Amino acid sequence: MTSSRKKSLSIYWRSLSVRIGLWVVLGAALLFNAALGYMFYNSRRAVWREATVSGEKDLRLTEYAINEILEHVELCADNMEWVILENLDDPDALIGCSLEIVKNNPSVSSCSISMEPYTFREYGKYFSSFAYRTQSGRIGWEQEGDDGYRYFEMPWYALARDEGRSLWTDPYYDKSGIDDEEMLTERLVSYCRPLYKADSTFVGVLSLDIYLPWLSETVSQTKPYPNSYCVLVSADGSYLVHPNPSFIFYHSIYDDAGLTEGEKAELAEALREGKPGMTRMVLDDGVKSCVFFCTIESTGWGLGIVCPEKDIFLGFNTLRNVVVAIVLLGLIIISGVFMWIINNQLEPLRILAHQAGTIASGKFDEPLPTTNRKDEIGVLNRSFRIMQSSLARYITRLTEETATRERMAKELQIARNIQMGMLPHDFPSRPDVDIYASMTPAKAVGGDLYDCFIQNEKLYICIGDVSGKGIPASLIMAVTRGMFRILARQELSPVEIAGQINDTLAEENEELLFVTMFFSCTDLRTGRCEFCNCGHNAPVLLLGDGTPPFFLNCKSNTAIGVIPGFKFEGQEVPDVRGRVLFLYTDGLNEAENADYEQFGNEAMLAEIGRKPFTDCRSLVEQMNDAVARHVDGAEPSDDLTMLCVNVKRQG
Repeated sequence: MTSSRKKSLSIYWRSLSVRIGLWVVLGAALLFNAALGYMFYNSRRAVWREATVSGEKDLRLTEYAINEILEHVELCADNMEWVILENLDDPDALIGCSLEIVKNNPSVSSCSISMEPYTFREYGKYFSSFAYRTQSGRIGWEQEGDDGYRYFEMPWYALARDEGRSLWTDPYYDKSGIDDEEMLTERLVSYCRPLYKADSTFVGVLSLDIYLPWLSETVSQTKPYPNSYCVLVSADGSYLVHPNPSFIFYHSIYDDAGLTEGEKAELAEALREGKPGMTRMVLDDGVKSCVFFCTIESTGWGLGIVCPEKDIFLGFNTLRNVVVAIVLLGLIIISGVFMWIINNQLEPLRILAHQAGTIASGKFDEPLPTTNRKDEIGVLNRSFRIMQSSLARYITRLTEETATRERMAKELQIARNIQMGMLPHDFPSRPDVDIYASMTPAKAVGGDLYDCFIQNEKLYICIGDVSGKGIPASLIMAVTRGMFRILARQELSPVEIAGQINDTLAEENEELLFVTMFFSCTDLRTGRCEFCNCGHNAPVLLLGDGTPPFFLNCKSNTAIGVIPGFKFEGQEVPDVRGRVLFLYTDGLNEAENADYEQFGNEAMLAEIGRKPFTDCRSLVEQMNDAVARHVDGAEPSDDLTMLCVNVKRQG
């Protein structure tokens, strides 16, 4: 499949009309599936109930037909018994009786009146009057019995004699008239009645035989369904009647029936007790079937009607397939109709979407189609037209504002460069002074400041933090730093510098901005340090003798620019040589991470004392790294300024 074809298919499946149509069809399919499933479920149950009732009815009719045949044979034996007993001394009369029985009873295929050995001396040891009917309908007779066929040892004779009662034998192979020319071995079942004289002396057996293939034809006439058939099984489950002759005597109903051992035992028990019932099994032909069964009481045989389930549900399955085909065809038609309708209704929306894409590409003057529709698409069209007009105005304004912001950003960058340029970056290079400072603004320009210079062997230092941020703070910072340098050049004390800057800033401070500052002046010849803290964070002092760093004790003064005429108090340290003074703004100890946790004074002191002091630059860079680790990428909340100074003792 080419890439263009794949792209077109992808666009097709992303189409709103296609997806709406598919959702409609899917919903209809689910509803149809639920309705048809419920209907098919109940219909199948109804078909099954009807098949059960019909099968049981046909089973009873077949049972009745078999019982009628068997009862007729038994009645014939009862009626002929007295005739035979009246003629026990006349062999010719017995021969006539056997022929008469076969002639007058079509259900009897053969009959034998067999006497005890040597009953008639003229016939020798054996006398058995055997009359039979051939397939052509001819009635034949023969004297049965010789040394090759000792009839009184046959099961049909021995059972009647030994049990002394009339009984039906299990099916067996014996001679039966098949045609007019010869006697062949065939499958028979016999009704045997023992014969007794008046003094209860046993004299012989009357046997009436039924030709099993004929009985099979009679039974097989019952066909509730085209492929259904009847079976007759013996007490042990062997087939006596089956449409496949090779199964008779050699196969059992329990063979390959798909039953568990418990189910087989239950079926055998039901057949023995004569209980009618129904079971589902896979018979020898491999077809899943429903078997209705009962027991022929007089013989103990099992009668079954085998109904293949595919026949039972043939009509149901055909109807189901037709209905499913109609539903599928209907869904296809419905989907096509719905997609056509939806596609037609959404065509203006598709045009509008195309035009919107054109507008999104930057062509804001692209005309949108007009429509008189009052529905949602019409409302959307009018909204898009209004949006196009508003968007064009907004883009124009945005372009102007962007140009203004770019100009302001450029100016801010210039201001930042000017501000950073005002701060000293080249520190005094003298063997007796080590000083280093850094300032990192939170925005483009900041409100922190620091300064340091040497004049007449005096080191002047200041550090400050203007309230607020941005441009106003940067302006105050520039003014404050300029005034410090002018006043310090006049060699005024830190207290005097603080007072004059305070009065100047407080005089016209309409924005109420103030500056926290720390001023100091150190005489490099004597180490004497005068300082004035104006509301600023107390510096940290490192003695260099192993003592942990600590905050310098500072008097409380107000911030610069708050109270005009405020009298600041100064302090001094007699000799700061050999000691390290670390100054900072609150952007260090109040630096916050993403969880708004501050760096804190304790962590700051611990970090300062973590390593032995080597030089001022290393300490400032160490603290910058510590703050960066704590903040961990969070946006800075305030400007960060640090200044470290170490006046060394010479000689």
